[in-house]
Amino acid sequence: MITALSWVPRGAARTVPIEAEPPTQEEIEEAKKSIALGRAGGDADDAEGDEDDGDMELEDDEDDVDEVAQARAAAKALGKSGSAAVGDISDGMAELNMDAYDEEEDELEVFSTGLGDLYYKDNKDDPYMIKKNDDDDEDDDDDSEIEDMIIKPTDIVLVCAHNEDEFNSLQVSIVEELEDGDPNMFVHHEVPISDFPLCTAWMDFNRKNGEEKGNFIAVGTMDPIIEIWNLDIVDEVEPHALLGGLAKKQVKGKKTKYKRRSHSKSVLGLAWNEVVRNVLASSSADKTVRLWDLNTGKCAVTLQHHDDKVQSVAWRSPETLLSGSFDRFVIMSDMRDNGQTYHKWSVEADVESLVCDPHNEHSFLVSLYNGMVQAFDTRTASSNSNPGQPTFTLHAHNKAASAISFCPSKPNFIATCGTDKMVKLWDISNNQPSCVASLNAKLGAVFTVSFCNDSPFLLACGGSKGKLKIWNTLSEQAVASKFGK
Repeated sequence: MITALSWVPRGAARTVPIEAEPPTQEEIEEAKKSIALGRAGGDADDAEGDEDDGDMELEDDEDDVDEVAQARAAAKALGKSGSAAVGDISDGMAELNMDAYDEEEDELEVFSTGLGDLYYKDNKDDPYMIKKNDDDDEDDDDDSEIEDMIIKPTDIVLVCAHNEDEFNSLQVSIVEELEDGDPNMFVHHEVPISDFPLCTAWMDFNRKNGEEKGNFIAVGTMDPIIEIWNLDIVDEVEPHALLGGLAKKQVKGKKTKYKRRSHSKSVLGLAWNEVVRNVLASSSADKTVRLWDLNTGKCAVTLQHHDDKVQSVAWRSPETLLSGSFDRFVIMSDMRDNGQTYHKWSVEADVESLVCDPHNEHSFLVSLYNGMVQAFDTRTASSNSNPGQPTFTLHAHNKAASAISFCPSKPNFIATCGTDKMVKLWDISNNQPSCVASLNAKLGAVFTVSFCNDSPFLLACGGSKGKLKIWNTLSEQAVASKFGK
């Protein structure tokens, strides 16, 4: 099953990946134990409780694990940030002063065989390594094997959150554009994660050196913890950083304790702030939205505006955060005062995802559990008691509309997907949406779609069958006619 997708900006990945130091047997056993326990450990200096939530028991919530809940992933904006990290979030916002089931042969089947794939004692045993001829010089073997995994600056890299047979991973793939326009794709390396993945967000912020950009991805899972992985390291078994989670000290027979200001249930949505680069927003089944300072690895702000699970978050601007919930409201919070000022819009059904229009600073779209997509204009925000009306409502899918993605180069061109197994392309010009093309991608229920920033007509799709589909939308005559010029 593929639940989330994130494109890596072209040139952001290291040309030659770093090979992790082979773990000792003790480290391997500890990693397995940590995965099995959902990483109950934490930093020694973290408090045992949560001042907002108190001591809370871990609960098994069937709503957290149904098929639709597993589809939670919002289209994340990928961009090129240049701002230095800001230690205090609210001060950093103010400094910006922004007020002025069938299979097709051409599909890639991604797979894994479990924990045994995490580490190979010999690179010759790694199926993702290109094998050398026996008569090659042995002295060149080590260097050549890692060079065979070179990522060219022109390569496009795609990361998908994947689950199969209880093995959870991030699969890092190279997407090549062939001369005929059709994409070719292969798995470059795989990263193990602790639990069922629900959402991802790519970011370039390097916690160890905030001024030096890197290639990282944050992952939200069924656990109340956020894992951050360095995508430039292969054969790594431990994340670069962990945000939140269980407190280190637990008392047998007592209620479960969490790190200070940690989420207490599944992490459903993530959004990285591309301008204030040390800020990551997360949403959770615990009804909260949290802003994390990546410099310290701690939660700086907690928003409690929703009355049900918060499914999706997205930055409308560097200081304005949108959140969508099962309470059937979308809320826009002003982070210059840490979210004390906010506006809300009512929607028809539970929110599946929300995404901001990169071509219109006032517009955002919301996909809903009832298959509808609604568009809103932030200028209609007046008061919490009198929310603005949608600019259009579109019956996009016959079942839940899982995700939306905007084409980064063509205004009014969007893609949607649903648990009805369909992927659809739309022209939303003049707030009068019309379907341009549709595809049964044979992925089962489709949970996530995402256009590529660096090749804007390439659309990645993933679903319940655990396969990836890369659709060259420009190959559709209707798309070429409307948007190809």
